[in-house]
Amino acid sequence: MEKKVSKIKEAAREIPVRASVDILVVGGGPSGLMAAQAAASDGLKVMLIESRSFLGGNLTIGLPVLGFLGQKGNLITQGLAQKFIDRLAAKNAASGHRPCPLHVSLTIIDPEEVKNTALEMLTDAGVEILLYVFCSTVIKEDDEVKGIIIESKAGREAILSKTIIDCTGDADVAYQAGVPCKKGNENGGMQPPTLMFCMKGVNVEKLRMSIANEPEMYDMDTIPNEFFRKDDNFITVGLRKKVQEARKEGIHIPTERTILISSLAKDEIWVNMSRISGVDGTDPASLSFGEIEGRKQIHELQKYLIKFVPGFENAWISKVAPFLGIRESRRIVGRYVLTADDLLNCRHFDDVIAVGSYPLDIHHPVGGDCTLIWCGDCYDIPYRSLVPLNVENLLVAGRSISTTHEALSAIRVMAPCMLMGEAAGRAAKMAVRKGMYPSQINIKELQNELVETGGYFRPKD
Repeated sequence: MEKKVSKIKEAAREIPVRASVDILVVGGGPSGLMAAQAAASDGLKVMLIESRSFLGGNLTIGLPVLGFLGQKGNLITQGLAQKFIDRLAAKNAASGHRPCPLHVSLTIIDPEEVKNTALEMLTDAGVEILLYVFCSTVIKEDDEVKGIIIESKAGREAILSKTIIDCTGDADVAYQAGVPCKKGNENGGMQPPTLMFCMKGVNVEKLRMSIANEPEMYDMDTIPNEFFRKDDNFITVGLRKKVQEARKEGIHIPTERTILISSLAKDEIWVNMSRISGVDGTDPASLSFGEIEGRKQIHELQKYLIKFVPGFENAWISKVAPFLGIRESRRIVGRYVLTADDLLNCRHFDDVIAVGSYPLDIHHPVGGDCTLIWCGDCYDIPYRSLVPLNVENLLVAGRSISTTHEALSAIRVMAPCMLMGEAAGRAAKMAVRKGMYPSQINIKELQNELVETGGYFRPKD
């Protein structure tokens, strides 16, 4: 009997160098867009690579942007993130920032226009964009990352860079470079992903007024039912009674609550209700299972909405998100590990580079429910949480920074990720200009630049 081979040896070979740049940003999601633009702000050679055919990441899957406002109603996300929203708004592709009793604030965006505006923004900034490529490993000398190896239809190629910013959301570069990483809670359980989908032909006015006028029938979590009478930009979280009614009729609903998100179009609703527990966003087989299971769940959710939720009687599915919305995968271990206590106590840090106010929002790894805890104000995100242990020439921005499982649930939303991206881009630029590692830059200089260029951080009281 032939023995099963679990490993093979790859033959050594020469790999062509596709590019040599000052700063390489890996990942074109919310943090990557801001990082690349900030890094290129004074003429350095900057490249951004992305595995998909478009830029925007989770900005393109039907989600609103959460986190522009603080719990006291103050604007806490400015800088390049606000300029990006301004560009969208000029095309009627973004709403204003609306306070939300549960999510603190929401900003509705057009996911398709995001793709166009992201390309315009980066090309205007002089960033070289390379799509359809994956980072497969890193080029490393001692503890310094010197570049990465990419895979594409052109084969294996190298990109050399003085500094790299990992904005993959999954810490792909950091992991390949040997940075210690963690996943999930104490049992390894990660927040489940969602496959978003959009329904067209919804009578949104009927939906809102039914919730406002019949609170006993259409129960809401935290958000007062009366809230839905006055604003057509909203997120519903509730209708638990309707979920239970549907389950009794044999409809499979994987979450305890009905989560619906308004669109800029008057008859559209995005649905955030699929939950695929056990998916590991760094494993292709697990992601494949998630996509298959997500589409099965969408079929059931469509039946539920049409039969049990007012306004959906004549609605149909118009589109499904192009990929799973991953809430959690790898987190690096950095020079500081941000904790839930830091957030809930509104802790100040001398090296603050971003401010957040979104609550702890832990979608349970099993069971379909959620835990939310608010801090009452704002909390700081320190630069040290973007700086990985053991590896130089590398920064990490976005949801995979150095946090605990609980703290991740708050800082993972898009506005703070955009702030982190801008800070990482400006820090990388500063490091290259001064000929030093990003871990060695002067934090006060970085903070001053963030303020001078329209960004914001909260200084220590």
